[in-house]
Amino acid sequence: MSDTKTPKLRSTAWFDNPDNPGMTALYIERYLNFGLTREELQSGKPIIGIAQTGSDLSPCNRHHLELAKRVREGIRDAGGIAFEFPVHPIQETGKRPTATLDRNLAYLGLVELLYGYPIDGVVLTIGCDKTTPACLMAAATVNIPAIALSVGPMLNGWYKGERTGSGTIVWKARQMLAAGEIDYKGFMDLVASSAPSVGYCNTMGTATTMNSLAEALGMQLPGAAAIPAPYRERGAISYETGKRIVDMVREDLKPSDIMTREAFENAIVVNSAIGGSTNAPIHLNGIARHLGVELDNDDWQEIGHDVPLLVNLQPAGEYLGEDYFHAGGVPAVVAELMRNGKLPHPGALTVNGKGIGANCEGVVTDLPDVIKPFNTPMKEKAGFINLKGNLFDSAIMKTSVISEEFRDRYLSNPDDPEAFEGRAVVFEGPEDYHDNIDNPDLQIDEHCMLFIRGTGPIGYPGGAEVVNMQPPTALIKRGITSLPCIGDGRQSGTSGSPSILNASPEAAAMGGLALLKTGDQVRIDLRKGTADILISDEDLAKRRADLEAAGGFKVAESQTPWQEIQRAMIGQFDKGMVLEPAVKYQDVAHTRGLPRDNH
Repeated sequence: MSDTKTPKLRSTAWFDNPDNPGMTALYIERYLNFGLTREELQSGKPIIGIAQTGSDLSPCNRHHLELAKRVREGIRDAGGIAFEFPVHPIQETGKRPTATLDRNLAYLGLVELLYGYPIDGVVLTIGCDKTTPACLMAAATVNIPAIALSVGPMLNGWYKGERTGSGTIVWKARQMLAAGEIDYKGFMDLVASSAPSVGYCNTMGTATTMNSLAEALGMQLPGAAAIPAPYRERGAISYETGKRIVDMVREDLKPSDIMTREAFENAIVVNSAIGGSTNAPIHLNGIARHLGVELDNDDWQEIGHDVPLLVNLQPAGEYLGEDYFHAGGVPAVVAELMRNGKLPHPGALTVNGKGIGANCEGVVTDLPDVIKPFNTPMKEKAGFINLKGNLFDSAIMKTSVISEEFRDRYLSNPDDPEAFEGRAVVFEGPEDYHDNIDNPDLQIDEHCMLFIRGTGPIGYPGGAEVVNMQPPTALIKRGITSLPCIGDGRQSGTSGSPSILNASPEAAAMGGLALLKTGDQVRIDLRKGTADILISDEDLAKRRADLEAAGGFKVAESQTPWQEIQRAMIGQFDKGMVLEPAVKYQDVAHTRGLPRDNH
């Protein structure tokens, strides 16, 4: 335990304010009714929140219900008092119409909890995709001392002697079902094999990506991200996390001290090296905006595109989460980048009070086939390309998952390298796609591009993981397993498809995708970073005028109050998909004063 003098605690305004005994008594008496004592609450010990994201509705995070016990023990041993409370659940595979709809809802709720209750510091229990950005965004807004704790990935899945990766195996199973290689029961058995234990996706999906980036940002203890959920080390790091947050309160070490522009640049580089999800720019851009840090998709290409892919994990590679842990996780990746001068800011501060470089220096992987040496990577350049044109102002393409089949078919024309043109086939949302992908009247062949729209933050609503569309069954049977897929929705981080997605502005915001028609010729040029409908500006302007005169792009009606509320104030993917009015509320614990008394 640190001997550093504790700064004045927020919680004393509730529990020990002699200037207002009436309110102090009112606040403190109810917190005694389950066994706490006045001596504890007025002892000057920090009150540490445990933001609990685990529940039966959130199976990926459910293990936090157990891990929180070790967090509490760490908090107590370090001289703090633990207050555990629920966070609005977000389960990627459970919530309809999309879990992204609830990221900002969980953010709002957590902001109110951290600001409006007697909490001096907080442990953020993270795991399933959207829980990590929701918690980090809220911590950024309130800006009290905070530390993140990953729940950890599931154990490796296995089926008939082969690793089966959660999420990723679904895409392979769909192809096998379409090709007649498995039946319905075989499909269920194959996919179910990928989820053998508690924890989140064992692939390099959005969950492993975001938990790794939370560590790369400095918000987790070194090595915390990759420990599998059932391992004893996961319980140990939970205890250490509980201990550390108490000293962070004493040191007044806040999210704004850690998540700086330098930390975000480090995270972008790490994301490329691990083959991270295309959802990462949405979430990190959103966290940055709540801190007032400038970050956009051009930064992701400029800083991250030329970074090699070092981590050999599905969907870009072969291995899974247990292998990533045994290979050294984030510290081994960071150390390899540092040895080759690729980590831009080794001195960036982390939650343990040291720089990320000091935390990771000298770490060497014991499994060089899982975390590759810098000079023999999986791919030489693994970052994102930010595409622009008359289709959209920004859309992301993940280069680390461009397969040889895809590259040979679409990117290897010696007269036009790294570019392709094709006939657009446009689907109005996933229902239209599923109903019509095998419709012979569409005449879909290997020279077509599949577009899907009405699937963004406003249109879906929330932004759905539906852009990674598979080709018609007839093409799959011919061995063509991927077509160019483009849309204003998202794609699961577990998918190996090199889609162009997160298109901003979306069709529902009258972006260029709203003007596209089936049969249009479209050109994508990765060298120039362009994506365009091949029609004249005059024709495009006429289409826009006609659509506006018809009332604009039609979207599905809102089904709940929250859908309508969020649609009215949501930003686009490239801007972090945040609630735009929320951005002005920064560092509220220090700039907005204490909340008013409640009686």
